[in-house]
Amino acid sequence: MVYFTADLHIGHANILKHTNRPFASVDEMNKALCDNWNRRVNRNDTVFILGDFFFRNTVPANEYLQRLKGKKHLIIGNHDKGWMKKADLDRFFLSVQHFAELSDGNHKLVLCHYPLMTWNGASRGRYLIHGHIHDNTDSEYWPLLCGMPNALNAGVEINGYAPVTFDELVANNVAFKEANIT
Repeated sequence: MVYFTADLHIGHANILKHTNRPFASVDEMNKALCDNWNRRVNRNDTVFILGDFFFRNTVPANEYLQRLKGKKHLIIGNHDKGWMKKADLDRFFLSVQHFAELSDGNHKLVLCHYPLMTWNGASRGRYLIHGHIHDNTDSEYWPLLCGMPNALNAGVEINGYAPVTFDELVANNVAFKEANIT
């Protein structure tokens, strides 16, 4: 199985209020994110993390990474540089890159932490999977993203705080966009 997720911000206490996450503390959030991950992901599953995996974490990233199941691929986000310097990336990730173009066997995909206005194959049905914007609908880009059905937000806030399959990602994005069209 292939899963996608973004913007976990493990260790980031301020993300609780910035995105109104439903956790009483950063420790509760960190535990829930890891538990949700391991309930869904098996050892042989593939997980694409589209950036901002950790931020301001006091527990070393390696301690979380060794507990999280699956074959991990990291698409680097704007908050990843600090923890990456201290983590054993070669041990825990099959790939670490800023951008990727691939197929999941059924769909052609472009993976980038940031939402893009266009991407290779956008006019031919290729999907962009991104993070970075969390569940923000107040910015000027929101109406544009609503008109882009093949741009899918993998952020945990709109995907149940767990990695999701491609089909779940599509369904969650459709529901989120429909609920937030202004």
